Amino acid sequence: METLSLIFMAVGLAMDAFAVSVWKGMTQSRMNWGNALKAGLFFGVFQGTYALLGYWAGVRFHHLIASYDHWIAFFLLGFIGGRMVVESFKQKEQPDCSFGLRSMFILAVATSIDALAVGITLGFLETNIVTAVVLIGTVTFVMSFLGVKLGHLFGSRFSSKAELTGGIILILIGVKILLEHLLSDLIFLRKKNTARTKKTSAYKHTTPKWSHKFSWRPDNTIREASMA
Repeated sequence: METLSLIFMAVGLAMDAFAVSVWKGMTQSRMNWGNALKAGLFFGVFQGTYALLGYWAGVRFHHLIASYDHWIAFFLLGFIGGRMVVESFKQKEQPDCSFGLRSMFILAVATSIDALAVGITLGFLETNIVTAVVLIGTVTFVMSFLGVKLGHLFGSRFSSKAELTGGIILILIGVKILLEHLLSDLIFLRKKNTARTKKTSAYKHTTPKWSHKFSWRPDNTIREASMA
């Protein structure tokens, strides 16, 4: 998967963490940059780690499902993206305002489950996992850090839009992966059929070398007998 697609995927994955960070920022009476840093580190590290675990699982079992891995990637991303779109229209409860370790751990795990599923698709696609994990972790860190600040400044207007945008991005990436594989399979089959047709045509128009050496010519045989 090319770097641009990985960046868009990382942004889509980070939208859940961004939305939670916005809600967390809303609960602060004054801006606390330490809490913003804590949110960025928790969400960024967990997103990257879960993506790595998913990648490991995808690589381990890829040989069992290699023929339809692109369909699995499409359905996983479509399901995650669709759920994010649906959730964006639901009424949200006011989140726990605490930035304590227990609260942040629970939220980090909850928002990183999607990264685990996406990591599986990265294993199917033979992606450079170091680049992918660094991008996912870094993008999530930056967006979560900024989300706390934006939540403190502007309130909840960004949270639902963030989930909606993230869901749409993941769905589009899933469609892109599926179309790329289907088109590549179609091109491969066309090239294979064209090569087979050319080979058959060349075989029909080629006269075997031994046909000239061992051909029987009755007219020469009759002429030589009459002269004798």
